[in-house]
Amino acid sequence: MIFLNLQPDPAIEYESFNMMPSREAMTGEWLAYCSSCPMPEIANVLTRLDKRFHQVTGTLYGDHEWWEQVEEWLRAAEVGHALSHARLGLMGHYYGGMLDIVTDLVQVSGRFGIHVEMLEVDELSQIRAEVGEDAIQIKLDEFNTFFEVGENCSSAELVRAARTAVALDNFVSRNNLDFMAYFYKGSGVFENEDTMSSIILGSSMLTGRGVPVAGEYEVKNAIAMKIMDLLGAGGSFTEYYVLDFESDLVLMGHDGPGHTGIAEGRIKVQPLEVYHGKVGKGLSVEMSVKQGPVTLLSVVEDKNRGFKLLVAEGESVAGEILKIGNTNSRYSFPGGARHFVEQWNSQGPAHHCAVGVGHLAGHLEKVSRLLNLGFFRIP
Repeated sequence: MIFLNLQPDPAIEYESFNMMPSREAMTGEWLAYCSSCPMPEIANVLTRLDKRFHQVTGTLYGDHEWWEQVEEWLRAAEVGHALSHARLGLMGHYYGGMLDIVTDLVQVSGRFGIHVEMLEVDELSQIRAEVGEDAIQIKLDEFNTFFEVGENCSSAELVRAARTAVALDNFVSRNNLDFMAYFYKGSGVFENEDTMSSIILGSSMLTGRGVPVAGEYEVKNAIAMKIMDLLGAGGSFTEYYVLDFESDLVLMGHDGPGHTGIAEGRIKVQPLEVYHGKVGKGLSVEMSVKQGPVTLLSVVEDKNRGFKLLVAEGESVAGEILKIGNTNSRYSFPGGARHFVEQWNSQGPAHHCAVGVGHLAGHLEKVSRLLNLGFFRIP
């Protein structure tokens, strides 16, 4: 429950009030300003009943601050509602050795209200085998709209990626998914390896269209990406690579899907002779996040409330990046690079997070409060 603790104006005009001709009129005018009076009554009763509530305090007219607060609460409520009606698809298995991303799906479903659908890579490979040439050509045309496709990308690899992208669209539609996480090597079964090594372009397009796709079976980060996308901020898969102590910056990025809606310029498609941490080779995406304010979000396990939202606000800044066929950006944070990584790590997050454009800590704190999750913002 969110209570609007509002009065008409910043203050009573005392002189004109005291000159009113009747006590009855004075009482009516006084009560018009008396919205703060019942708030302790309500708070007392709800607290004794263990009912959570929140307040917005201000004036009804000419107070932009409280209207911004109300807007943030409404956006947060939209996020909570969407998650409680969302279907998360999980395809494949966890990445061997990455214990930080292993997640309790009971907590995922119970805390967020998310329905979890367990999916088979074999289903995607079967759909892929049935994709026709006309659908592939249409998808190739879409590639040229979504991406900047370099001349160094072979037609064979583009066709392979287009076939998988068409299949992935059908797979998501068939299973009615709102977002998904995946990881699968496909070793020993060529069809599955062929599918999983050509999934990046299709995953990036889905992510840019509001169906976030997280690699490495990163369930928590799929949720973080979805939250950021619901707030209209994008939500691209990332992790920090390198600290640039000379510039006091953090270099962050990731291989695999990128969010086309928050890229600085068009996303480039690059061929990779070998994937790191994956089987095979194929096409990948290279992009930087739009320069300007950004927010990082990590969904972190919390033993008291199931999860907490870990948030940091910073800036995406111009400069040289690693041209390695990955999403890659340079970020500055108010306390500097050392302060950021130490504060971030102290909260025990998995090594992935979601990055979105704009400063959204206020929105995300309200999401956490509505969902009764923990919250920590890097100071």
